[in-house]
Amino acid sequence: MKSKQRGMPTSVEVTNISRHGFWILLEQDELFLPFAEFPWFEAAPVSAILKVQMPGPEHLYCPDLDVDLTVESIRYPEKYPLVSKSMPNQRFESDIQQQKIRRSTRSPAWSGSG
Repeated sequence: MKSKQRGMPTSVEVTNISRHGFWILLEQDELFLPFAEFPWFEAAPVSAILKVQMPGPEHLYCPDLDVDLTVESIRYPEKYPLVSKSMPNQRFESDIQQQKIRRSTRSPAWSGSG
């Protein structure tokens, strides 16, 4: 049986959340993820942020948000300058609002065909 390689984190824990970002503990290292650089988490519920998983030694996954991150992108965000400006939660809320508007503007005789 192989033992784990030294220095490779095996677990992750969210230790603090603020209005600016959140901290995760990877074994002995505490890393900060600012919302400015990781916008997918800014509008997320706390329960979704707390469900961060570590499927591999350099891979983090948040299943409720469907967000994958490498540990290296957290340690060295300057190496990964492309950041999505789209916020999944905001996009979802916008879609719901558009559906409500469409429903309210339909005439009673609308049959859905056509």
